[in-house]
Amino acid sequence: MKSAVAKNYLNNNSTVSESNKTSKWKNLKELWENEYKKLLLIIILFLIAYFLPIKIERFNEAIFSSLELAKWYAQEHVLLCLVPAFFIAGVISVFVSQASVIKYFGGKAKKWVAYLVASVSGTILAVCSCTVLPLFSGIHKRGAGLGPAIAFLYSGPAINILAIILTARILGIELGVARIIGAVSFSIIIGLIMAFIYRKEEKEKADAQLALPDPEETRPIWQTSIHFFILVAILVFANWGKPGSSTGFFYFMFEAKWIITSIFSIGLVASLIFILHLNKINVLIGSAITIASGLTFTTSPLIPFTVGVIMLSILLSTEEGEPNSWMKESWGFAKQIMPLLALGVLTAGFLLGSPDGRNGIIPNEWIASLVGGNSLFSNLFASVTGAFMYFATLTEIPIVQGLVNSGMGKGPALALLLAGPALSLPNMLVIRSVIGTQKTVVYVSLVIIMATMSGALFGVLF
Repeated sequence: MKSAVAKNYLNNNSTVSESNKTSKWKNLKELWENEYKKLLLIIILFLIAYFLPIKIERFNEAIFSSLELAKWYAQEHVLLCLVPAFFIAGVISVFVSQASVIKYFGGKAKKWVAYLVASVSGTILAVCSCTVLPLFSGIHKRGAGLGPAIAFLYSGPAINILAIILTARILGIELGVARIIGAVSFSIIIGLIMAFIYRKEEKEKADAQLALPDPEETRPIWQTSIHFFILVAILVFANWGKPGSSTGFFYFMFEAKWIITSIFSIGLVASLIFILHLNKINVLIGSAITIASGLTFTTSPLIPFTVGVIMLSILLSTEEGEPNSWMKESWGFAKQIMPLLALGVLTAGFLLGSPDGRNGIIPNEWIASLVGGNSLFSNLFASVTGAFMYFATLTEIPIVQGLVNSGMGKGPALALLLAGPALSLPNMLVIRSVIGTQKTVVYVSLVIIMATMSGALFGVLF
């Protein structure tokens, strides 16, 4: 009897002790989340401020490079690239049905169709590694399979047809051909590997999609296609880069790009009225204001472009139904992506410098000296450096040309061209917010490894 009582007493004490331990750990966790984390952040910020090396010239130059890259990015890419991309992503989320995305990119799609469409998308979209992000996020959100979505993510900025042509003309036909072969094959192979690694998760997703009924389209697919095409055309022609030659078709298109953009803007007005059925009077008033700004600022096309964006935003925000949903989705992508891009651009500028060749904290001459020859290390270094640097559309070509003139080998040049345009530090931060840390690490690693191997092989052959 005494033994049973003692045993019961010990059990009760053990339960109380375990309960006290659990409560103690719970209190410590709450204290960490509410107080200690804030204290640690304050200590870190204090130490950074206390030991700030403001008297070191290299540090000051890196800070200036960071701000200069942020300014350049804001001037050259936010209004012309990202804003149209946000609106296009909003169209995908609202007007392109989930059934349509699943049909071409999801579990119901034929694999060869899905990967073929995704792998050649870059020939249509002249986008950089950051502009493609809202589009990738849009199709992923609507149910695209991981493999095709990743293929689209890589190919979007990597297979820019103008960049391929300029690569062949400026850096040599061998690099141009190798770049297009590598970019197309990379997008498919990396997409297939990602789909294989996460095959269990993708199978569950595909099974769930196969069980979904095919919903009826709210409007004919041709109307949605026209609206989507107009927005993509505005994005492409507003960002048409200046070619190396002052003659030929591409230079003619560059000279006429704002006229062409204006024509497609008129098409957008018609689409808003006849496809989306927005209030005609409001659309015409917004169009008149945009045209007036264009006639007033004839030498500054960015001003009427900005006015047009503002007018479109107001029109969509004040209309109920699909237009308002389109604006909300576009704004949602902007809120998700812009802060991460800003942080990434500032960090990339600080570490690697600005587009005009100004040094970051890592000197440019160090990079040039490490990518000479065709060793495995030089190819790996070129891939890693390219992956973290930010390249706007077409800017990778003069950068690589400068590095080649400084002694860069052909293999590392190809490695940088295959890893650089498709990835960047800002790009990685946003991808992580869409598909998670693990998948992002796997994707980035695959790009770096394949770029390194391709560069080493190319260096041996040529």
